[in-house]
Formats: sequence, C-alpha cells, structure tokens
Amino acid sequence: MHIVAISAARTHREHQLLDAHHSLRANVFSARLGWEVDVVDGRETDSFDNLEPAYILAVSSDNRVVGCARLLPAVGPTMAETVFSSLLPGGRLHAHSAMIESSRFCVDTTPAERRRDGLVHEATLTMFAGIIEWCMANGYTEIVTVTDIRFERILARVGWPLLRFGEPKKIGVTMAVAGTLPANADTFLRLRPSGYRSELNRLSQAA
Repeated sequence: MHIVAISAARTHREHQLLDAHHSLRANVFSARLGWEVDVVDGRETDSFDNLEPAYILAVSSDNRVVGCARLLPAVGPTMAETVFSSLLPGGRLHAHSAMIESSRFCVDTTPAERRRDGLVHEATLTMFAGIIEWCMANGYTEIVTVTDIRFERILARVGWPLLRFGEPKKIGVTMAVAGTLPANADTFLRLRPSGYRSELNRLSQAA
C-alpha cells in the first residue's frame, strides 16, 4: 500500500485513480453510512470537487484505491463553514494561510488482516500519515475537519486527538463534531505504519 497525491489528473492512471476514489466515496458514505450525498453512476461528488482540491489516495499493491481524502485551503470555501457552520463558534471558521480542510475521508476496512494490533486499520494509519506528509510538503501546519464522534475516538486512540471547536451536534444520521488537528513531523512519525511508502515528494512538487 502506498500514498498518491493528485491535484489535477493529467495521466490515464491518475484519471483512473480519481474515478475509483469517487466510487469508494459512494460505497462508504451512501451505501454503508447512509448519508444524504449525491451519487450518479455509482460515484459520489459534490460542489467542492470543482474547486481544484488535492486528493490523497491510499493505493493497494493491486492498484485499488483503499483510502481517500480531499484537501482544500481553509481560507477559501470550505465544507466546515458552508455546510457545517452550526458546529463552528459563531458560525465562522477563523482560517489562516497555513490551515487546510480535510473532507470526504474514508477507507475500505474490509481486509481484517490489515489491522494493526487488531484495532486500527493499516489503510487508516497510512491515510493519516499521507495527509500529514502532504501538508508539511505544502506549508500547512493545521488541519480543520468535520467528523463523527466514532471517528473522533479513533483519532484519540492513535494519538492524534481532535481539538474541538464545540460540542457534537446531530446532523442527519450522524453525531458530528468540528475541530483541528496538527500537521507536524512528530505526529507523522508517530502515526506512520511500518513499510509506509508515498509518491508525494514527486507529485507535490509537480503540482
């Protein structure tokens, strides 16, 4: 398993990976979690995909996308402020140039043998490390995200606790919470699974 970052699909492989990532999002958010998201032809997209985000993808040895996240500068339009403002103090995100938003994070956790110590899936840890590595390479030190309290517990378990903006609120079928996460070398080294590999140096420089 290795990490790929795509800011704009230029090659046939990158187009294939992005297409597979939209399918994974549909399978997780619509089929598995029951969120009210837009799915067309088995692929989930929304308006934030039109803002030229960076996509962090975990790709298996057989070239399957097993994890994904979408990153957008927090000083621009964000899901946190546009869609989930009720989770923010005063409904506003006080962003800065070194803050980025992570959204649409999901992993395929079906292969049980990929869990570390029987607790956290290797794809999840690989994605965490990939997001942090990309942030460091691109000058971001803080990640804002909206997640559910179940996933917040996973973050705490691996030693990457969410700094909440406020108390969780029920949104749709989810108890949601917004907050920030640090992106630094210490956290990257702590979360990175053994055998971690990425293409980020090459791809982030090209972007």
